[in-house]
Amino acid sequence: MKKFLIIRFSSIGDIVLTSPIVRCLKKKYPGCAIHYLTKSAFSSIVKVNPYISKVYSIERSTKEIMEELKKENYTHIIDLHKNLRSKKVIFGLGIKSSSFPKLNAEKFLMVKFKMDVLPKIHIVDRYFKAVEELGVKNDKEGLDYFIPATEILPGNLPSAYNVLVVGAAHATKTLTENQLIKIAKESKLPVILLGGKKEAQIGAKIAEALGANVFNHCDKGSVHQSALIIKNANAVITPDTGMMHIAAAFKKKIISIWGNTIPEFGMYPYLPQNPELYKIFEVKNLNCRPCSKIGYRECPKGHFKCIEEIDLDGVIKEMNA
Repeated sequence: MKKFLIIRFSSIGDIVLTSPIVRCLKKKYPGCAIHYLTKSAFSSIVKVNPYISKVYSIERSTKEIMEELKKENYTHIIDLHKNLRSKKVIFGLGIKSSSFPKLNAEKFLMVKFKMDVLPKIHIVDRYFKAVEELGVKNDKEGLDYFIPATEILPGNLPSAYNVLVVGAAHATKTLTENQLIKIAKESKLPVILLGGKKEAQIGAKIAEALGANVFNHCDKGSVHQSALIIKNANAVITPDTGMMHIAAAFKKKIISIWGNTIPEFGMYPYLPQNPELYKIFEVKNLNCRPCSKIGYRECPKGHFKCIEEIDLDGVIKEMNA
């Protein structure tokens, strides 16, 4: 029996983006065992995936699980993280592995010199380069996200609503408080605010400012419950974040907001059969954009034009269409 180890340590969105690899690998080798190595904080996302036989997780170091991994006798390692930590696992196990083009040099040239040599390819399709030699092909069915049967929606939600994702991993990807309030205020449907612990305060302020039309779900429930809220939403307004990719997995209408990063990095909503479901809003032709391949706590230039000049009227019109 073939036994594969897939490595992707973080984060929510990046792990969801590996789901087509898992599914298509299982399709190609129905009798195989697929194990997945990630960080403990994200293990719940992959534990419910029916295509995955076993999940290994770490808190900080791969030393925590290397002895266990050595006992598995894997056939092949599929490295979808491609960093020093994943290379340590590959070296420690000493078996055949494959990976994908990470484009670090191309992204560096784009960020530092605005030289666009980026290939026009989504990261999911780059991930498939890692399984090319195994004969695994992309079925183009998009992303998967699996929710435990025990997960339920909060009891106070309206029957129809839009989701507004309040935060992201980096502040320079997110809308301002005033912009969030304007979008929520002008939504024809009630709005559910989603975010983590660091967005709890701003979520509470928006809900307080707008009253009964807004439900603050920031820092509440599990990631699976947030996914269930997204699954049942009319539309999802979101920056480049994990919730955007979960929305794509459920083939929702997505209004995708881009600040200091750009879709050309290959992380835009992956909907190969339904590209009409998402619309991107960004401020083009800013000579400082992209200023990073990930993001910052605040705008390095101090003006934050990449977010401040987003076409909010267009966002609202698309949301209410």
